[in-house]
Amino acid sequence: MSLIVFPAIDLKGGQVVRLAEGDMNRATVYGDNPAAQAILFAEAGAQHLHVVDLDGSFAGHAVNAEAVEAIVAAFPGHVQLGGGIRNREAVERWFDLGVSRIVIGTAALKDPGFVKAAARDFPGGIVVAVDARDGFVATDGWAEKSDMPVVDLARRFEDAGVASLLFTDVGRDGLLKGCNIDATVDLARATDIPVIASGGVAGIADIRVLSLHADEGIEGVITGRALYDGRLDLKAALAVAQAAA
Repeated sequence: MSLIVFPAIDLKGGQVVRLAEGDMNRATVYGDNPAAQAILFAEAGAQHLHVVDLDGSFAGHAVNAEAVEAIVAAFPGHVQLGGGIRNREAVERWFDLGVSRIVIGTAALKDPGFVKAAARDFPGGIVVAVDARDGFVATDGWAEKSDMPVVDLARRFEDAGVASLLFTDVGRDGLLKGCNIDATVDLARATDIPVIASGGVAGIADIRVLSLHADEGIEGVITGRALYDGRLDLKAALAVAQAAA
């Protein structure tokens, strides 16, 4: 199976930004028209998009809803959305508005019953974010570190019907240090749920190495800063990922 490349659009105050290690005070602004950015990614060949309402991650509810709706309307492919989605009403609203998959992080730790029910009622639509700081799950916009080991959280949802696990090494996110491939592959091997890699993608080499593990449960990779800084060409990344098939 081929690797899915998810270009990322992170939203803060309606703008396209990237954070360093999830720190809202370390944001780099890359544009003020998220929908236009989504179109650029589509024109480069992307069929999947990863969108995060960063403000929503901290607020616990949608903050950049208008920008998200504009992205969904503009992008012809599949939009995967995360950030502050912590109740059934929010899940249903975003699916009704055309989002393809919902990413749930904090609630996966604090309210697993809600996540399991959503996974059951929306088959293939729920992704559990497994955000890691030093091997433990980070929550609330990565501001808090729990005492739950990453693998334990992942295994909690093995029979729940979630579509994927989104694994982010918070300590690498937005820093272009390279994806934590070992930890990502280890998680994929430890669970039956497909894993999406995220955090620290520095260039085409990360895509190549991850693609070698596609048959071990690595479903895709999310990349943001490397694209915006010109270190990774999206067309080239998509070609490498497709060659993994």
